Amino acid sequence: MEIPGMVSFYCSLVDAKGQTAKLIAVNSEGFYHLEVAVKGGTHTMFVPVAQTALYFAEPEAIVESDSTFEVER
Repeated sequence: MEIPGMVSFYCSLVDAKGQTAKLIAVNSEGFYHLEVAVKGGTHTMFVPVAQTALYFAEPEAIVESDSTFEVER
């Protein structure tokens, strides 16, 4: 996962249900630092990690395993 990155987040404190945002950082005080588009402007929002679920908009890259890989002993 790359930070900053686009996410969708769920947080009942701000009535967010799948709101899109840009995750800027996870700070040491236990908050996600987000930039959220609200009414045509971009606003900074800090939401608590303990009461927020989020997922990145872009899936992780699939790494294909090479079945011919051998470990030298």
